[in-house]
Amino acid sequence: MKSCLVVDDSRVVRKVARRIVEDLGFSCEEAEDGQKAYEYCQGQMPDAILLDWNMPVMSGIEFLEKLRAMEDGEQPKVVFCTTENDINHIQRAIQAGANEYIMKPFDSEIIEMKFAQIGLLPQP
Repeated sequence: MKSCLVVDDSRVVRKVARRIVEDLGFSCEEAEDGQKAYEYCQGQMPDAILLDWNMPVMSGIEFLEKLRAMEDGEQPKVVFCTTENDINHIQRAIQAGANEYIMKPFDSEIIEMKFAQIGLLPQP
């Protein structure tokens, strides 16, 4: 079973995202900030990461830069899931190693489509 780490400081967003990725057949873990996500990845690298940008302790972009520098840090498919929707944020995320970028609010169809586009799910 593929695994997904949902990283968001909002408990509600984590619960909604968790339900969606579990319905897609993933096991799911949660982290409330980039530091907790980084610590999780040091112990076990997930197949996919749904990542918020604005979080306390360590932001999503800081986490992504640290993740990609880790051993096996290129492995996870990272989908930014954020309210930051200007071109500068999107370009910075892609340059830092994000595989996809979706805007909040999101739904199951958007996540399923993005996961399929980056090879985490079969194409519909």
